[in-house]
Amino acid sequence: MASYDFDIGILGGGAAGLTVAAGAARLGAKVLLIEKDDRLGGDCLHFGCVPSKTLIKTAGVYHLMKNAAKYGLPQGEIGPVDFRDVSGRIKSIIGIIQEHDSVERFCKLGAKVEFGRAFFIDEHSIDLNGKKYSAKYWVIATGSSPSIPKIDGLDKTPYLTNRDIFYLDKLPASIVILGGGPISVEMAQAFNRLGTKVTVVQHGAQILNKEDRDMADAVMKVMTAEGVKFYLNADVLSVKESGTEKEVLIKQNENTVTIRAEAILVAAGRDANIKDLGLDKIDVEFERKGLKVDARLRTNHKHIYGAGDVIGGYQFTHAAGYEGGIVISNAVFHIPRKTDYTFFPWCTYTDPELANIGMNEKNAKAAGIKYSVRTEEFTANDRALAEGEHTGRIKMILNSKERPIGVQILGPRAGDLISEWAAVMNGGVKLTTLASSVHPYPTLGEINKKIAGTFLSEKLFSGKTKKILKLFFGLRGSACRQD
Repeated sequence: MASYDFDIGILGGGAAGLTVAAGAARLGAKVLLIEKDDRLGGDCLHFGCVPSKTLIKTAGVYHLMKNAAKYGLPQGEIGPVDFRDVSGRIKSIIGIIQEHDSVERFCKLGAKVEFGRAFFIDEHSIDLNGKKYSAKYWVIATGSSPSIPKIDGLDKTPYLTNRDIFYLDKLPASIVILGGGPISVEMAQAFNRLGTKVTVVQHGAQILNKEDRDMADAVMKVMTAEGVKFYLNADVLSVKESGTEKEVLIKQNENTVTIRAEAILVAAGRDANIKDLGLDKIDVEFERKGLKVDARLRTNHKHIYGAGDVIGGYQFTHAAGYEGGIVISNAVFHIPRKTDYTFFPWCTYTDPELANIGMNEKNAKAAGIKYSVRTEEFTANDRALAEGEHTGRIKMILNSKERPIGVQILGPRAGDLISEWAAVMNGGVKLTTLASSVHPYPTLGEINKKIAGTFLSEKLFSGKTKKILKLFFGLRGSACRQD
């Protein structure tokens, strides 16, 4: 039997890699964790989820301050934002979380942590800083990086990505954002609320192109009302520097438009970090979007796994954590376990938030599924009204057997509200159970109970039910008749 330095080697210290490292080490495996940067945590901690949600909260508070009169409060004089203070808060939050993702913590768990760029030299060994390490199993969890589109002049023009936007010295007076995905719209709303003039250029006919059009358009309507300008169905022809500003030339509906702004943010998707790993030397299969893995997250070499953004699937931290758990089941417990994304939740953290689980209408149509839709508006939710939240709805997608196959929530704290549906749908809970459960009043969560109850009430309060009750119990009908 071959002898290796480690039981499991992991490339990447982000969400997926840290999940595998912590779990495997605590189970008694000899673990090597390698991170190319000089600290653990990955994109999520330093350039993604944590800084973006911290920024979004700061921008939301500033937005409330500027709209105090809406809540019956005196409208005071609000000064301009010093982005150095905002960035300082972001760094402080990252610092607190960084302690959880420290080398010391993982060492205590039993995992050896090394830093540097590693590449495979054979199927079980890598070179790290000129030193060879071998492992029985390897996990590639190297994440992703901003995708930089091929646009004339972009290579000669300074631009920002998610790796820069949270650490600026000052708030840009104006910014053009290329792309209309989650990162784009979250940052567009946040910077607009802080005082930046924001323009979003999107190639497609809607923002958030994976979402149903009605829900995405509702988000865009809110952002437009707040001052964000959108160009849809637009192609970027070129960019260039022009004094202290940048010029972005776009084509929209046969018309060309020049947009001038102080900064450009490129938010046009993500590319898997697979370059320079030596994968071609050991014939690990990959494609443009990332590693090719099976349902157990194994590459074509069954002892080499992939997890997180690098496999090109759901690019969320909670997806990476889930996939890390799948790897542990297969590589440590040796219990065959496959990924299942049927009822996988995600959320875009605009205000209002847009959360999803399962299929939306767009997915159902593409799959040829016969479906029906039920909706409830947040304007009928007492807590939402009390909090001044009038925009949004919950939408439930039902299959031909009238079972929920997907739910979308556009509204306040939708990311929290979708969690109840994660339990309901993954746990096979019936709508009757949800409808009969008691929710505290007044809460936003009542909207989940209400949409289930409204759907079931169509059957319960039907004419057929009334006839049966009249027949058996002699019920006499309405006591209030209007002529």
